[in-house]
Amino acid sequence: MSGRSLAHLSTIAVKEVKGLSGKRGSDLADAGVESVADLLLHVPRRYIDRSTQVALRNVPVGEEVTVIGKVQKVSSRRVKGRMVIVDAEISDGTASLHSVWFNQAFRARQLSEGAEVALSGKVERFRGRLQMKSPVVDVLASTTESLITGRVVPIHPGVGSASPGYLRRAIHNALGRSRPIEDPLPIDLRDRLDLIERDRAIDTVHFPDSMADLAPARRRLVFDEFFRLQVALALNKARNEENEIGVSHDLDGLLVDRFVKGLPYELTGAQRRSIEEIRKDLGAGHPMHRLLHGEVGSGKTVVAVATLLTGVQGGFQGAVMAPTEVLAEQHFLSIGDLIVSAGLAPRPEEGRSTAVSLFDEVRDEGDDDPDRPEIRIGLLTGNSAEVNFRGRGETSREELLAWAAGGEIDLLIGTHALIQEGVHFAKLGVAVVDEQHRFGVHQRVGLKEKGDGLDPDLLIMTATPIPRTLSMTLYGGLDVSTLDEMPPGRAPIKTWTETSDGLDRVYKTIRSEVDRGRQAYVVCPLVEDSAKIEAASAVAEHARLQEVFPDLAVGLLHGQMRPRDKDAAMASFRSGEMDVLVATTVIEVGIDVPNATVMVIEDADRFGLSQLHQLRGRVGRGEFSSQCVLVADSTTDDGAARITAMVNTSDGFELAEEDLRIRGQGTIFGARQSGVTDLRIGDILRDFQELNDARREAFDLVGGDPELHTNLAIKAEVKALLADAVEWLFIS
Repeated sequence: MSGRSLAHLSTIAVKEVKGLSGKRGSDLADAGVESVADLLLHVPRRYIDRSTQVALRNVPVGEEVTVIGKVQKVSSRRVKGRMVIVDAEISDGTASLHSVWFNQAFRARQLSEGAEVALSGKVERFRGRLQMKSPVVDVLASTTESLITGRVVPIHPGVGSASPGYLRRAIHNALGRSRPIEDPLPIDLRDRLDLIERDRAIDTVHFPDSMADLAPARRRLVFDEFFRLQVALALNKARNEENEIGVSHDLDGLLVDRFVKGLPYELTGAQRRSIEEIRKDLGAGHPMHRLLHGEVGSGKTVVAVATLLTGVQGGFQGAVMAPTEVLAEQHFLSIGDLIVSAGLAPRPEEGRSTAVSLFDEVRDEGDDDPDRPEIRIGLLTGNSAEVNFRGRGETSREELLAWAAGGEIDLLIGTHALIQEGVHFAKLGVAVVDEQHRFGVHQRVGLKEKGDGLDPDLLIMTATPIPRTLSMTLYGGLDVSTLDEMPPGRAPIKTWTETSDGLDRVYKTIRSEVDRGRQAYVVCPLVEDSAKIEAASAVAEHARLQEVFPDLAVGLLHGQMRPRDKDAAMASFRSGEMDVLVATTVIEVGIDVPNATVMVIEDADRFGLSQLHQLRGRVGRGEFSSQCVLVADSTTDDGAARITAMVNTSDGFELAEEDLRIRGQGTIFGARQSGVTDLRIGDILRDFQELNDARREAFDLVGGDPELHTNLAIKAEVKALLADAVEWLFIS
């Protein structure tokens, strides 16, 4: 290997590198370090500066330091029957240091006599000698190695049997056979952003001559990582706009204007801004791909209905896909209610539908014919079919599908059942995907493909506020509308915590609110990866609370219930017949009961911040003051931090930023079903300037060269390093 690009190096297996054949290479490949390119981008997690090493006899007592020496002896012992204590003696020839670890039995295996190690921790004096308690350990080498002598020593993250020492030597070997590494960035771009050459950056980040050299090297590689991602997003956006067949919507129709003017309240500035942004997209010659995100209760549904009605007023159909039957049912009801509340449809008589045809009412203004067509809204889930017209409720699945295929359904709302075989639209013009993070890429694409030759406009919604940095990476190929204002008149939500020993106070709060005519939710503990166990937990809690509140109507809702039982439970709670609803996180999104004023979340420290915020958003939806009680006996620092953040702020955008800080970007990226791979080097909070620069340069580059014909090296690198992980890029 001599003078290679990262694209070429990505075709050479990591097992080809000296020192990484066999199990070490297999362990690396299993962890995603499959090629030489991956290996060169496996950067050190920290560095030890041995160019100015301090002798042990001179180390400052009481301070956090890193010391280096050889292991003289190691021993372990068990005390009090269970605790394991490991002791080690380290010497650098000038002095010795005693180290001790508690309940870390593996240290006895890690620290072999004669090995050279670096220990990081606070130095103390104990019985006249230097000591460190539970220091961080890096094994540098068991034999003499020039890569750790008198220089800045890189400490690479170990992977399985590939220890930091093995990786250091292997990367040194790989660099020697790969350099000079080609630089695909145009010289004028590098000069504009003051970026050093890639070859120098990769060499320096692994083996710097000094600590001062690291910053520009890391900055270049961080920019490269963000730039590759943003180029991929820009390419995908450009190809969507070029290849998809857009829908021509009627922007001058009266339907949307009548809908907005007829609402019994004024839209917020954010809602008006978002509707206008979407309107411009719908009038463009290419399909819309827009993300709408905002606070719980910020009014996304109104914006979505305005979007759907733009399609309807031009003769097209609309579809709304939700992740759960409960949320789909809620949309079915709330969209009809919005249409009625806008004054464009009369309140239904007993047995009649909740909405009439706004389009036909506008077109035939003054027509009093009771048989005139209605806006036909259908509900389709895996277990039921329902319509809101012709005085009918439940209908046969076959009949509903025939109406959708024949154009007799204007808006079809449902779960992933919408994308199943046998579901067809006559003229799908607008598709809305709610709580999109619960759907995979293929499911969203599947809904768009129901356009039958057309590419419907796509609005993706989420009630989870997204930090700007995250939206630029996860959703960088989408246009983004943000609802950052709350409608006036929303009741405040007081959030407070209680331990499991203080449940009596929680029950008094529930009792007090029910006595006032209000209702309460009790959300059961989260049980990861087991809906059945979570359901059992809810059943047990339901039985217990029936004993606590024998005179109240205590209901139950969980995902394992039969659809008709779930519908009955929600209908009873909505109507006020039920006082307390015991539920799992099936109520996390989309449930709107203004009379509910108490949300109790048990084992709250086990939930993520966004989920806690979503659950809290189920109360405070009416005119009454509301409370959210977080029952928690926090056992981890992260759990305690989430509880503290929830008590301190109700701002979803602040919580989103805090969630990103607590969880880290790798956790968030890893939770996605398909999309962006974990970042290897960059940190979207720390490196926001590089992310911003990369996005601007990438979209400018693709804007001037949509197929990258004059930037083939960049195109090859993006395809080689991202195509497998980011399957929705469709890069060829």
